[in-house]
Amino acid sequence: MNQSNPVTWRTHYALFVLASIYVFNYIDRQLMAILIEPVKLEFGISDTGIGLLSGVTFAVFYTVFGFPLGRLSDRIGRKPVIAFSCIAWSLMTMLCGVAGNFLTLVLARIGVAVGEAGGTAPSVAMVSDLYPANRRSTALAVLMLGSSLGAIVGLGLGGWIAQHHGWRYAFLLIGAPGIFLGLLLLLTVRTPVRSAPLDRADTQEGWLKTLAELFRTPSFLWLVLTGGAAAIAGYAIGTWSPSFLIRSHGLNMQQAGFLVGVVGGTGATVGTLACGMLTDRLARRDAGWQIGVPLLGTLLSIPFALAYFLWPQGTAFHIGDMAVPQAFLFYSGFAFLGVWWATPCLSAITHLFPATRLAQATAIFVMAMTLLGVGIGPLVVGMLSDFFVPNLGSESLRYALASSVSLLGLASVFLMLALPRYRQQIMCPAVAGAGGRVVAV
Repeated sequence: MNQSNPVTWRTHYALFVLASIYVFNYIDRQLMAILIEPVKLEFGISDTGIGLLSGVTFAVFYTVFGFPLGRLSDRIGRKPVIAFSCIAWSLMTMLCGVAGNFLTLVLARIGVAVGEAGGTAPSVAMVSDLYPANRRSTALAVLMLGSSLGAIVGLGLGGWIAQHHGWRYAFLLIGAPGIFLGLLLLLTVRTPVRSAPLDRADTQEGWLKTLAELFRTPSFLWLVLTGGAAAIAGYAIGTWSPSFLIRSHGLNMQQAGFLVGVVGGTGATVGTLACGMLTDRLARRDAGWQIGVPLLGTLLSIPFALAYFLWPQGTAFHIGDMAVPQAFLFYSGFAFLGVWWATPCLSAITHLFPATRLAQATAIFVMAMTLLGVGIGPLVVGMLSDFFVPNLGSESLRYALASSVSLLGLASVFLMLALPRYRQQIMCPAVAGAGGRVVAV
């Protein structure tokens, strides 16, 4: 446990600022999901083209820059990397709103990807520096609320702005606040004292040797594979759900953004906090619950996801003039349980590595999530949707999305393989990799 940083109001304030930045990290990343239909219409591109724009193009550049920026934050400090990255991706998001053609939009999205590559891993590492091990899953759950709150604001507000003022204004108005938040972090948050000092050997160690040392930690590979598999399904569902509700259930863009963003995002928010607090409580009794909680949540989420995509048309109830589909009731359950894998897995990584390698280890996990999740998830579903069109017509997206749920089953297998290895590493520190740290939880 890190004894050098007592938890005070400054600790919580730093977490609040980091969580706010992470909200806009996800707003700017996910905004494209609600804007798919008007962007397709204006530039005349296919579902596969949208998958390339929102998936592979973003993921490749995020991955290329993720490890170097994580490595940089392990050396010069988390705060400057996070702050300047936030300012950069916010400016690039605003540039998306003035793109005159599809190529310009692609280049602006590349800029967003490069900026966001410096956000998640250093933020997780900074929270690890701020909070002791036995409170870390809850603290990281607060940070990770960015994904669900980002969906609420990005899809809900983004859909409303696009519906009334056009998709370009959505990029411009939602990108601007990140510039302020980056400056706020830089000027008002104190840098926490690290739990492990940076020595000369750390600064001179090559990145290939660092990677080899990280993967010598037995459970780390399975955690990375879990993140990749679960993210493929998660990003595919998150990216294409608004279009699914528009095409298969007859909603308009604003209604789909409200349901997926506000209702689904609220479920994900509650689920993220619940799994973080539950993990901290259960892991004090048995370290294996650090992996057991995400395994349980992922397994339970699978039937909810399948029911959401395969349930036929039908109205459950009305919210004003909006007919809420019966299928969406299952999405609410999936939103609550489908996020249980991310926070505990990130927290597990913070228990395995010292501060001098933590952002790099986290960056690898996030890179796997991004390259496979953001890169492959939306693209594969888009390609499957195009492939199914001749036989399924307007329902092609429904079955493409249902197919992606199989990846959650694969993620569950990876978690089963990680669980005994992780428990052994925590209970028997000698089995941890040479570069690892094992912290009592």
